[in-house]
Amino acid sequence: MYKLIAIDLDDTLLNDQLDITEGTRASLAAAIEQGVVITVATGRMYASAKKIADKLGLEVPLITYQGALVKHAKDGTVLYERNVPPEVVTYVFDYASRHGLHLQAYHNDTLIAKEENERLIAYSKLNNMPYEIEPEFDKLAEKSAPKLLMIDEPERLDQVLVELKAAVGDRAHITKSKPHFLEIMHLEGTKGHALAHLAEHYGVRQEETIGIGDSWNDRELIVQAGLGVAMENAVDSLKEVADYITKSNNDEGVRHVIEKFVLN
Repeated sequence: MYKLIAIDLDDTLLNDQLDITEGTRASLAAAIEQGVVITVATGRMYASAKKIADKLGLEVPLITYQGALVKHAKDGTVLYERNVPPEVVTYVFDYASRHGLHLQAYHNDTLIAKEENERLIAYSKLNNMPYEIEPEFDKLAEKSAPKLLMIDEPERLDQVLVELKAAVGDRAHITKSKPHFLEIMHLEGTKGHALAHLAEHYGVRQEETIGIGDSWNDRELIVQAGLGVAMENAVDSLKEVADYITKSNNDEGVRHVIEKFVLN
């Protein structure tokens, strides 16, 4: 019944040790053997997602940057791309500067920041990717970006989220991937849009897709999928729109979904 499965990485496919259990790997391989297309749907940059996809042997298009870029892991072909509108980039750069917020930009699949600090270093370690420092950071506002990312305390970002949505919410998709990560993309740069495009690419109907996630940024993926699955460790707002709630990321929740809905 299900032919395409898109799985979030952090706190979903990956456990708290940023690893994938052998049991989960085996279930993924068994589903692929049955002809199911399995991909990742992550806020991570393409290079970071590809490292994990390569370990799993996934030679398929990967949903990255929250859905702003769908790029094939095998040959690098871009299937779908939506960059943040230039005027939104300019506004966010100015907003971050005026409010003293840590802002990271991405250009040509490179992580760039104005200065090195604990937040940048921790993020780089989490995603297993290097970064570049650009002192003249404002110059990046003139370049294309699949997403922008702010890192700060959850309460502060909640207020920033309200203010940015009021200012540019009609021209950008703004969401949180973790309590301390606020992300800005194109309106059509969501995991839901990317899944719809990928389903069309493979000739798969919406009801034949599964989306699995845990956070606010997975909402569009869960709603778009024929079977929207929230992890047991997911935020409450995602569980409310999910069709099914699986086990946690530390209890092989993804494996449980595949064995219940695909292999059986």
